[in-house]
Amino acid sequence: MVLLRLLGSYLRPYIRQILALVVLLVAQTAGNLYLPNLNGDIINNGVVTGNLHYIIHTGEWMIALTLVIGVFSVVGIYWASRVAMGAGADIRSGVFSRVQAFSTRDMNAFGTASLITRNTNDVQQIQIFLQMALTMMVVAPIMCFGGIAMALHEGAQLSTLLLVAVPLMGVFLGIVMVKVVPKFRSMQVKIDRLNEVLREQITGVRVIRAFVRSDFEGERFNEANQDLTGTALSVNRTFAVMLPMMMVILNLSSVAVVWFGGRLVSEGSMPIGNLTAFLTYIMQILLSVMMAVMVAILLPRAAASAERVSQVLNTSPVITNPTRALAPTGHSGAIRFEKVSFAYPGSERPVLEGLDFTLAPSSTSAIIGGTGSGKTTLLNLIPRFFEATEGHVSVNGVDVRDQSLEGLWSSLGIVPQSAYLFSGTVASNLRFGREDASDEELWHALEIAQATDFVQSMSGGLAAPIDQGGTNVSGGQRQRLCIARALVKRADAYLFDDCFSALDATTDARLRRALKSDIGAATVVIVAQRVSTIIDADQIIVLDNGHVVGVGTHRQLMLNCSTYHEIVVSQLGEDATR
Repeated sequence: MVLLRLLGSYLRPYIRQILALVVLLVAQTAGNLYLPNLNGDIINNGVVTGNLHYIIHTGEWMIALTLVIGVFSVVGIYWASRVAMGAGADIRSGVFSRVQAFSTRDMNAFGTASLITRNTNDVQQIQIFLQMALTMMVVAPIMCFGGIAMALHEGAQLSTLLLVAVPLMGVFLGIVMVKVVPKFRSMQVKIDRLNEVLREQITGVRVIRAFVRSDFEGERFNEANQDLTGTALSVNRTFAVMLPMMMVILNLSSVAVVWFGGRLVSEGSMPIGNLTAFLTYIMQILLSVMMAVMVAILLPRAAASAERVSQVLNTSPVITNPTRALAPTGHSGAIRFEKVSFAYPGSERPVLEGLDFTLAPSSTSAIIGGTGSGKTTLLNLIPRFFEATEGHVSVNGVDVRDQSLEGLWSSLGIVPQSAYLFSGTVASNLRFGREDASDEELWHALEIAQATDFVQSMSGGLAAPIDQGGTNVSGGQRQRLCIARALVKRADAYLFDDCFSALDATTDARLRRALKSDIGAATVVIVAQRVSTIIDADQIIVLDNGHVVGVGTHRQLMLNCSTYHEIVVSQLGEDATR
């Protein structure tokens, strides 16, 4: 069973605590099983005979035993909580670590919404089940079999009632389990869907309002919500029938014991104290079955959640570190594409095909092309966010597949197409590039990125707060802060993925001039849609449908590359060709 394998692997560090917990619970249960025997002795040897001293003496033992049982119970629940919460934290950490190693392809296979649900709700279901199992699943079997043994000792004549009540409860429980397990699996998938819809609506709230789609999105959320609610109600209706049926069996068993036991007492074949003790043991036996039922209620959902969590933990990332990583001997920042092709899994044709060029150090290389020509995909092959399906991509003279991922990433300063900032401050975001960077280095990076003025105007300067995603600054300000974050890193090569799009022409020009003077020795790669951004680049690579159709300077491409000529004319007009 997937749940048992998952718990088995994550409970190993807690073996000592679990053993101590089992000892405490066994002692607690043994005490609970002994109490009815003492109660029966008080009735037989004290109440019936009028021996007050025996009643007081035995009663003192019962009080002392009850206090010890109470202490054991509190300590046991404490340790069960510690183990359950600790194992849950370890599972969450394992899922988080595995997701951090996922490539873009792995992330897309699960979906962001599903990964969030698996690391929160699914782990929580396992945690709750573990908490209950560590207490009830230890107590229930001991109480059940111990109660049966003690009941036989108190009154063997009535023990045949157990042969009816216990199997009846077990059969009914089995039927319920068969019905609810598939529904619990379905519930977790529907929680994924609800999470996905809600996440889209929160992220895209401005678009929804701009296009007056609030009613439509409300209906979409209600549909996902009602779907989940319907399944949850179906599960709860099943349990609503199960619990009363269990209580009916429990109460009917008690009535049967009193009925038949009363006849035995009246005939003189069974002492009244033994009947009282037997009745208590019957209640304890059936209560232990009820405890097992409580755990069984949580088991199906925990099992479904364990399957989903295990899917993440057992997924091997497509892109991994090599067995023997090679470290570059130099750090010039040179990047080389040798007959590189890339295709998404299952696609009919490659997105990129036959790429062969060099991005030289101490120069600026630009990549331009129409929408969907593969510019961003090409850039993602350099840090190995995607794996080239053919050919070789090398950085600093070593194939990226032969370098450790952290070593490769540490040599690159990347500014993604979607400018994203983390909640914190301006300084904490910039130090993502380098944690030990001084304030002077941060201000220098902001100056190069043309961000000094607006950061100084913010309350607190470098200590100014930044909301999650950078929603409290404009799009252009986000882009400049992301550029400054990459500059703080002082990398061998810088990859700018269309990150100048929100800048005005004057700021764009100033930023590029400052870049050239500050990081002139590094390799600079700029992906852009605007010709004005890359017109002064030392090398321009023109993509069209995944193929390189031109490489050269602006002047050279205007003469011998029709695709580049069309792009320039479409943006700058015919005067730009003169």
